[in-house]
Amino acid sequence: MFQTKRTTFTCRASSINNHLPPISPPRKPLSSTTTTKLHLSNLDKLLQKQLPIQANDTTTTTTTTTTTITEKKSKNILEGLDLSNLIWSDKKTTDEQMSPRHLKNLQRLLTKTAEYSPRNTLGSHWKQYHGCNDWKGMLDPLDENLRREVVRYGEFVQAAYHCFHSDPATSQHEPPQSRHVSLPDKSYRVTKNLYATSSIGLPKWIDDVAPDLGWMTQRSSWIGYVAVCDDKREISRLGRRDIVISLRGTATCLEWAENMRAHLIETDAQPGKNSKVECGFLSLYKTKGTHVTSLAESVIEEVKRLMEVYKGETLSVTVTGHSLGAALALLVADDVSTCSPNVPPVAVFSFGGPKVGNKAYGNKITAQNVKVLRIVNSQDVITRVPGIFVSEEFEQKLRNFKAVSENTPLAYSHVGVELRVDTKMSPFLKPDADMACCHDLEAYLHLVDGFLASNCPFRANAKRSLARLMQDQSSNVKKLYTSKAKTMSVNIEKQRTFSISDCLPSPS
Repeated sequence: MFQTKRTTFTCRASSINNHLPPISPPRKPLSSTTTTKLHLSNLDKLLQKQLPIQANDTTTTTTTTTTTITEKKSKNILEGLDLSNLIWSDKKTTDEQMSPRHLKNLQRLLTKTAEYSPRNTLGSHWKQYHGCNDWKGMLDPLDENLRREVVRYGEFVQAAYHCFHSDPATSQHEPPQSRHVSLPDKSYRVTKNLYATSSIGLPKWIDDVAPDLGWMTQRSSWIGYVAVCDDKREISRLGRRDIVISLRGTATCLEWAENMRAHLIETDAQPGKNSKVECGFLSLYKTKGTHVTSLAESVIEEVKRLMEVYKGETLSVTVTGHSLGAALALLVADDVSTCSPNVPPVAVFSFGGPKVGNKAYGNKITAQNVKVLRIVNSQDVITRVPGIFVSEEFEQKLRNFKAVSENTPLAYSHVGVELRVDTKMSPFLKPDADMACCHDLEAYLHLVDGFLASNCPFRANAKRSLARLMQDQSSNVKKLYTSKAKTMSVNIEKQRTFSISDCLPSPS
């Protein structure tokens, strides 16, 4: 038979591309160590090509020139090695923070005006965002739509602060006139102004010693409002018509005095059920003024009226507040949830709220199907009072002892689920920011806007303006950014005259 003759083939370079090296067979994968050595070797060859030594200059090359070339080669080798991913230093952090991209983002956040970014339609899922399942699986990592909703309700509270401080005085001789509240969300309409009255008064000698205190000593003060969503497009987006009750935090001397009345008393709703709340909070909630009704009566009356006006529609009641307002929000939600047999779903979004009552009161709130989302800053001490300043785990162990009296600070207990943020996670705030900054509402909204998850850094694409934060908490913002803000010619002082819509942009 035919026999085949073995033929050998030799790969030769083309005469056209005779400068190319011969094609070599495939190589085996190299180890990481071999790859690193190969890269260094190639880098060294490249540097040698970049620094040729002329033949005619060889005889005239001096020791100084040789040393200079060696130093340049060594320097180029070190510069060519990208060790930034292997070595982490403070210098790297500073360089990144001062990079053009980072500075451009900083300038964007500082000069940002009102931006209402597109909000996703909640539609049939609105009950999940309103807490029907206690926000399970939505807090860590934080759901994007829930972040928008949390900050949106926080802006309602900022509107309450803005309205109060624009005219804090309340006449003690005639009924108060209706106030105009500039809402950040123009799809809502204010339907009721709310007032809180203290049951205690300051001694007369205080007026003699400090006669200029003015509104700081008034017993009745404007504390919030009731608003209802009145825009068809927003109602369609939300999946229901939302009723918002917004309450500000402590402002007057008598409100501070009520905060100090930390002993527990039974609520009037169910006497003998061992359900107790702080005396001062209940006093501000239940006390009538000379020309104003109590906060409790005003809220229930208005919610019932709105339920009748919009009878047959899908409704929700959302109570939101900060600090003292967060405490009063629980009392409001407690009453609203039982004010009618057909009451719509009730949820509370509280920011920096203290403890309000004992464990029995918390169980009562839960049994009434009131959903509570507490936004808590780990550095905010207000969220740990009334109580003792120990870890929450240790405090819980102490509370489990039967010997602990129901009238001690240990009897207080938080209600609902928690979204925990931390001042130290913000790249803009000092890690040792003072107590006022850690409790500040704008700082809370800044932290929520940047929160991704408990194990993730501050999100790089945060959209909330830094102008108000730098205005109110300039001493707690890192000098790195305050100095750069000055060099960027960003005039924060001019923004003191901004309207409520300018300082409360919708987050992305």
